[in-house]
Amino acid sequence: MNIEEYSKWVEDKIVTEGHARLVENTLGLVGEAGEVAEKVKKMLRDGNKVAPMDIIKEIGDVVFYCTALANHVGYDLRTVIDINVVKLDDRQKRGVIKGSGDNR
Repeated sequence: MNIEEYSKWVEDKIVTEGHARLVENTLGLVGEAGEVAEKVKKMLRDGNKVAPMDIIKEIGDVVFYCTALANHVGYDLRTVIDINVVKLDDRQKRGVIKGSGDNR
């Protein structure tokens, strides 16, 4: 499945609309990112008793909500990736990739 097909697949799974969708997709993204962090924490704390596939499954949920949120605000995941590559390449070129702040 390519990114465009995935984006359409995600749309078929969405059950909320309007402002409720924005909130659900945002909270879903944050919640799933927290689950990734929790798996990594347990991996560190418990000495690698968490299977890498468990982390990958949670990352998949993060990608789902990223895609849903991007779709909702009028962009597709391909565009999000392209914008992010340009932004990070520019920061690296200017030597500020390790800095902080959105507009560095």
